Amino acid sequence: MKAIELEKAYNPKDFEDRIYSEWNEKGYFKPASDEDSPVHSRKMSNIKYTVVIPPPNVTGVLHMGHGLNNTLQDVVVRYHRMKGDDTLWVPGTDHAGIATQNVVEKQLKAEGKSRNDLGRDAFIERTWQVTRNHHDIIVNQQKKLGNSVDWSRERFTYDEGLSEAVKDVFVTLYERGLMYKGQYLVNWCPRCGTALADDEVEHEDSPGAMYHIFYEYADGSGKIEVATTRPETFFGDTAVAVNPEDERYKSLIGKKLKLPIIEKEIPIIADSYVDKEFGTGMVKITPAHDPNDWDVGKRHHLEVINLLNPNGTLNENVPEKYRGLKPEQARKLVVEDLIQIGAFNGEEKITHSVGHCYRCKAIVEPYLSYQWFVKMKPLAEKALKAWRDGEIVFFPKKWENTYTHWLENIRDWCVSRQIWWGHRIPVWYCDCGETIVSRTTPQKCSKCGCDASHLKQDPDVLDTWFSSWLWPFSTLGWPKDTQDFKRFYPTTALVTAYDIIFFWVSRMIMAGLEFTGKVPFHDIYIHGLVRDKQGRKMSKSLGNGIDPLEIIDQYGADALKFTLTYLCAQGQDILIDSDSFKFGSKFCNKVWNASRYILGNLEGRNLVSVKDEDLSELDCWIFTRLNNATKIVREALDSYRYNDAASAVYEYFWNNFCDWYVEATKLVFWHGSDEAKDRQASVMLSVLEESLRLLHPFIPFVTEEIYQKLPLNEIVKNRQAAGNQKILSNSAYSSMLITAPYLDFVEERENSKISARFETLQDLIRNVRGLRNECGVNPADKINLAILVEKGSSAEVCREKVEEICLLAGLSKVEFIEEKPQKAIGTVGSGYEAFILLDENINKEQLLKHFNKDLQKEKADAQKIEFKLNGKFAQHAPQDVVQSERDNLEAIKRKIEKLASYIASLD
Repeated sequence: MKAIELEKAYNPKDFEDRIYSEWNEKGYFKPASDEDSPVHSRKMSNIKYTVVIPPPNVTGVLHMGHGLNNTLQDVVVRYHRMKGDDTLWVPGTDHAGIATQNVVEKQLKAEGKSRNDLGRDAFIERTWQVTRNHHDIIVNQQKKLGNSVDWSRERFTYDEGLSEAVKDVFVTLYERGLMYKGQYLVNWCPRCGTALADDEVEHEDSPGAMYHIFYEYADGSGKIEVATTRPETFFGDTAVAVNPEDERYKSLIGKKLKLPIIEKEIPIIADSYVDKEFGTGMVKITPAHDPNDWDVGKRHHLEVINLLNPNGTLNENVPEKYRGLKPEQARKLVVEDLIQIGAFNGEEKITHSVGHCYRCKAIVEPYLSYQWFVKMKPLAEKALKAWRDGEIVFFPKKWENTYTHWLENIRDWCVSRQIWWGHRIPVWYCDCGETIVSRTTPQKCSKCGCDASHLKQDPDVLDTWFSSWLWPFSTLGWPKDTQDFKRFYPTTALVTAYDIIFFWVSRMIMAGLEFTGKVPFHDIYIHGLVRDKQGRKMSKSLGNGIDPLEIIDQYGADALKFTLTYLCAQGQDILIDSDSFKFGSKFCNKVWNASRYILGNLEGRNLVSVKDEDLSELDCWIFTRLNNATKIVREALDSYRYNDAASAVYEYFWNNFCDWYVEATKLVFWHGSDEAKDRQASVMLSVLEESLRLLHPFIPFVTEEIYQKLPLNEIVKNRQAAGNQKILSNSAYSSMLITAPYLDFVEERENSKISARFETLQDLIRNVRGLRNECGVNPADKINLAILVEKGSSAEVCREKVEEICLLAGLSKVEFIEEKPQKAIGTVGSGYEAFILLDENINKEQLLKHFNKDLQKEKADAQKIEFKLNGKFAQHAPQDVVQSERDNLEAIKRKIEKLASYIASLD
């Protein structure tokens, strides 16, 4: 047959976009159960595998965290699709209420406008326009990554179906007594102008001060001292608290104090919340501006005084000179005034934790307002039980502790947001005072009967996460009993980062149990974060982010995907820079070049049917290694151990297939008969075809491109003609690799005897290569080797494989000896000793110079460590560190001994 040509150089730009379009347009991303799926007629398993993508913000751009998350999902989705499972990966985007509204408001600000200038309806229409434009951008980014999602099922958290689901859930919670409105202290972002949930507040250590203020007794009998980080809030103090067990202050309980500046009287109360050992043991209580003070205020029925406007400035409840100022501006004036009246006792600089908005990073203020809340305790109890019963499993298991701790200490969820972009709260208020909670817009008041003109809808919208917590079932058509919901719910796996276990993972489990009676997924794989080489989280402010699209443009999507998968160890963050992706690029290039060599080698060959008994020992060995890699990969992917799976395919293809098998087969093509060459080409092509199927989930584009070049009809025909084989058993029958069957572990391929023989050969060749490198021998130079073989050992195979040893170790001659030669440098392995003969092929003077240089370096290193161990280091350093240095010293001493023996051999 003719040689099959691949382009000489691997260039992913030549085929990645083309292949993705073909996959998508021909419906290869659809589940096999769809009637219009190209594999619908194929026999498939009754197992379904469903994943819903964590929806990225529609106005965002994909960062490397998305690259990792999407890659990991794509690997397991492709794997299960090839296994024959009915596989569905649902794509979608999040309307991202606060983030998207910020994008639009920034645009309006640049135009000299605000949302109020447009009005609510016009602002929402403007936001829809921005959303549609950004949606196309983020979808194209996902396609560049190679996400094999079913685009025909794409969803949006603000589309019609999900909006209906949100309304239904809100009303259902209200009907079940789990949704209520109340006045509470909430986290308030003054920049976004909305309430935030507790877990939407990011706490950062920030510089601050502890301010000491005197409060006089109302009867003029003296004064006390309190300390606060926010002196401007004392205008809202309604008590000072002491611990009821504190003997110092028991007589003061009930006594009145007078606030400085405003002369308002407040009581001293007793509450066990106060730590009598901390500070003075006296704590000012400001119920409207501190969560703990809020709780104390409720217990003691204290007055609650809100000092803030919605924009974060001080309001009418403070003296006029401070009104309209931001807290930090007012703080300076308040301290000056306290000093002037003698009520200030100094300040001390501290570092303390300050809450910031997770979206805009503004400082979050405790703020008193009416909000809608979900009662979370009943929902959390169900979610905890599901975990205890084994209905959900975390990979790795350590994240169970995070999950259970949060659920056991959960607070009610504030779900109302004071913005315009989002799901409007389905509540209407009548002029008569009636509150109507309804799935549909009411036409009249249910109490007084007046028409809709007297009804006003709640102006707030729901927290974005309120639609996201329904994602695993709302995307499948719930609350309607759709075919997708019946077939694919519960979903199988969730792949996400650990930083949204609170935001999303736990809430989805609670929602699934509450509204469907089932957990939304069984497997929860929590991956780490992508960080820079210094371990810092990637961010715009640090300027250390890596754009995945730039990496794809430079190296290709496969290189990005393989690198991230290879580096993704369970429970660990990934530390990378742009150069890290050279690793994946080199691997893809290796796959390309090896395939190009094999396909080019078909020139003039006849592909023939090969039976098991016709396989050479080398062929049987590579099938054993392929089988071993298959077993490791399957077990690793089934338990989401991505790096173990990627390491297995790398080791198999690069080292076993390319560096050993393909290289060793060259002897057949150089010296074999035409019949032997035909047989070898046929077997090698079959091994390549299976190898591409093994690799496809990790590097889908390059493997698909190569697979399309294979003479598949010939491969399948010859396998079928060979009959029922045990080794040549993994047959292909797909026109495209994406739906070709994944490899099965085949017991009959296992051959421990052949494996042991080839492992000895590999060990010998590796050691000889290493010895050549130590001796500084030019890789192109052919040298002579002598081998002393222990009789009856597995190393006896060396006598049979002299040609292979010479080829793979770069030797001109191998001789077998009975005792160590005088002038030689050796290495030891299992059952053998091998020696490079110091003959005319070796430049002894150059070698002696090389060894002496290395010896001096090793002696200097040993001297440094000995000096270290004989000093204070050994007494004060941790024992494991000291032991590590001792082990290092022993290794250096062994190397010194070896180098000395080499030098002696050259004398």
